[in-house]
Amino acid sequence: MTEQRFSGKVALVTGGASGIGRASAQLFAKEGASVVVSDVAVEGGEETVRLIEEDGGEASFVEADVSKAAQVEALVGRAVEAYGRLDYAFNNAGIEGRMATNTADYPDEDWDRVIAINLKGVWLCMKHEIVQMLSQGAGSIVNNSSVEGLVGLQGTSAYAASKHGVVGLTKTAALEYAQSGIRVNAVCPGLIRTPMVERYSLGDAEIEAQFATVEPVGRMGTSEEVAEAVVWLCSEAASFVTGHAMAVDGGFLAR
Repeated sequence: MTEQRFSGKVALVTGGASGIGRASAQLFAKEGASVVVSDVAVEGGEETVRLIEEDGGEASFVEADVSKAAQVEALVGRAVEAYGRLDYAFNNAGIEGRMATNTADYPDEDWDRVIAINLKGVWLCMKHEIVQMLSQGAGSIVNNSSVEGLVGLQGTSAYAASKHGVVGLTKTAALEYAQSGIRVNAVCPGLIRTPMVERYSLGDAEIEAQFATVEPVGRMGTSEEVAEAVVWLCSEAASFVTGHAMAVDGGFLAR
């Protein structure tokens, strides 16, 4: 049997009801971690827990809206109450918001919602995760940004702004806690076959084929491929990596 890298450790995954969050939660569990899965989508989050348990892993679900400070504080508290510690956190929860809308036309309420979940939500999670990790003397955090955290794309002003903000927040926190045993990194996925991307394509094979041409490798990525990067960044194999925004993008940014 392959040695499990995270035996006796505890991981928290937000946005764990589907897609990249679900795949990451499953991989953390496969590597031996006890996993706290969180999302506003209760049914999907509980399904993630069921899948982990079916595979012999340990997991529990906590409903939480990451844009609400009290709910985030309670989420981290319940993780520690359940498992005694918090070693890894993947702050993955996010929304795409309104798309194909130019900056001057973007509605105020949509802007506020995207920033509240994608950026403020990451900050709130980090705020409470870091306090717990400081009390333990170690920890590793990965934030989910996007290739749009590194480049712009027309019609996505709120999303791009939120994801650029995640990269800046990641780098700043990494510097602040570099000597405290806490590493902070980000993943920047390209076009990944997730429910979010499927909402764009509407299940249309022709549109999905067009999406695939955007990636130099000629296909969209999978949630599992991003999960591998997340888990590696949390592992001791990445012990000298902090403040890094890792593109997992099939070569999109290499052009």
